[in-house]
Amino acid sequence: MAAADRDVLALSGGVGGAKLALGLADVLPAGLLHVLVNTGDDFDHLGLHISPDIDTLVYTLAGRANRALGWGLEGETWKALSALEELGGDTWFKLGDRDLAMHLWRTRQLAGGMSLSAFTAGKARRLGIDSHIHPMSDDAVRTTVSTDRGDLPFQHYFVKDQCEPAVTGFSFEGISAAAPNHEVMRLLEQNALGRIVICPSNPFVSVDPILQLPGLSQALCESQAPVVVISPIVGGMALKGPAAKMMAELGMGVTALEVARHYCNHYPGLMDYFVIDETDATLEAAIRELGVNVAVAPIVMRDRADKQELARFTLNLARAD
Repeated sequence: MAAADRDVLALSGGVGGAKLALGLADVLPAGLLHVLVNTGDDFDHLGLHISPDIDTLVYTLAGRANRALGWGLEGETWKALSALEELGGDTWFKLGDRDLAMHLWRTRQLAGGMSLSAFTAGKARRLGIDSHIHPMSDDAVRTTVSTDRGDLPFQHYFVKDQCEPAVTGFSFEGISAAAPNHEVMRLLEQNALGRIVICPSNPFVSVDPILQLPGLSQALCESQAPVVVISPIVGGMALKGPAAKMMAELGMGVTALEVARHYCNHYPGLMDYFVIDETDATLEAAIRELGVNVAVAPIVMRDRADKQELARFTLNLARAD
């Protein structure tokens, strides 16, 4: 089977990764895209199971995402949150009225014994999505951010504290006992994938939780499909989120080179190609010295056409071998 006719696996966090995932879904034949999504950001809030990165992918691929915010639903209202505030409840995590339906139903279904994978697949179908969205694991993994204010659950750091504390490290509670997504492992074991793409998501809190699941990074390395990583850093700035701030606080240079070095040091042999923006073309030689093939392209996705263009570039690059 030709690479062009085979399934594609994308690894993604939330908003930044969802942009490229949408481009990939647009340019690939229906049903060929699989997205393995970080669930280290999941948490329980107000008695509800919240899966922020999964929901961002679902809303984006369904054409329902709030385009201004990048997360949540377009046309959302906030009456329940306002009423909760009047009662003195916690309102630091913004739950819209329509978004609440997702959390209520997921919590009910999970409590009844349904897996997160089964729930996610079902809701994607109901929303008309023909791509496959896979939680990275059906087992609980929870990201903790170590900071100068102590260890903080990820959403406390990211949303409640607005990423203000200085970061000193990260840990993933439950990861050593968590099983990677069964369907994705099956695709890897059967060599059913033509290309693997790591979207421009935060390497520390979006991609590392996925790659550190037992056996997953090894399976990716052993796959015959080329692995393409898109840099989330352009010109010393993060495409989305706190990745640049984290890198600076960890004593790293805030460059695409340091992102490439992170992947090479932690997951040797994983990357076949590393894609950097034209702004960072001067880093190409230094990245090649790490033993990685480098490609240069416009990777800032301002609109849907940009998403599609980067998707085509990535897929064509991965066919080069």
